[in-house]
Amino acid sequence: MKICIFGGGSIGGLLAVHFKKIGLDISVIARGQHLDAMIKNGITLINTEGKEETVVANCTDDPSSLGAQDYLFLTIKSPALLPSLKNIEPLIGGNTTIITCMNGIPHWYFHKLSGQYTNYKIKCLDPDLLIDSIIPPNKIVGSVVYPACEIVEPGKIKHINGNRFSLGEPDGSESSRLKIISEIMKEAGFRAPMQKNIRDEIWLKLIGNLSFNPISALTGATLEQICNDIGTEAIVREMMLEAKIIAEKVEAKINMSIEKRIEGARKVGAHKTSMLQDIEAGKPIEIDSIVVAVKELGELTNSPTPYINSILNLTLQKAKLIGCL
Repeated sequence: MKICIFGGGSIGGLLAVHFKKIGLDISVIARGQHLDAMIKNGITLINTEGKEETVVANCTDDPSSLGAQDYLFLTIKSPALLPSLKNIEPLIGGNTTIITCMNGIPHWYFHKLSGQYTNYKIKCLDPDLLIDSIIPPNKIVGSVVYPACEIVEPGKIKHINGNRFSLGEPDGSESSRLKIISEIMKEAGFRAPMQKNIRDEIWLKLIGNLSFNPISALTGATLEQICNDIGTEAIVREMMLEAKIIAEKVEAKINMSIEKRIEGARKVGAHKTSMLQDIEAGKPIEIDSIVVAVKELGELTNSPTPYINSILNLTLQKAKLIGCL
């Protein structure tokens, strides 16, 4: 069984260490100083208890040297997907299953979705319709990623909390490949439930990312600070309510109250969102799949999004001014 993790960042590194520890044949695609450190010293993970463990894996920036994989985990951020297609292509063969471990609305969202929006292509994610030609939708298994991790230095990743990777077929079936992936991940120490409607869980996580991420990028506040401020908490609530209406129109149901979703974020405490971390590091922000796509689906479903639009416009301007777009 050949497994490749495309994107050796925080989530990719977390998966790599856990997979390697159970003896799986894995390769990791990475780049830059992070890749150099992993080749020289291995991949080091600081677990949630503060213990360090290091594994040696096949790390490279040359996907063509690896050939077609049985399972390909995409752990890059959404802005990197289109630029990475030429490097992803050599890893995909006739029997490859692709697990999309990415935040926000996935490009494949409407694949095998019944109703009036069947096979709609989300323009902000794939304006030239290139992705499906390289990543066939029928090869995809969806995933919702819950662990919070960060790169503390090249080659070293800190696992802060969470160990759940929810999995689901776009058509809701309980396929053999879905069962295999779930079992692999459970053996590696993760919670990996198989969901009947993975889109429900995509939206459950998304309403948090959609609101907390850009607000934190604008204000510099942690999750706890956003939730405990009467003004920003009110904006979060309105953004979540707007998104909830859209979710229901595209055949998803958020099975948690807005109050409970906010309270869950509050309990995470003084955590900086990934978007705030990117802003502080001067990196491109993951805005299209998390916010722009929701705005587009609001327009598609005739659902007003005044709060989402306002926060989006402010975040885009900030990101442009400091070079994070």
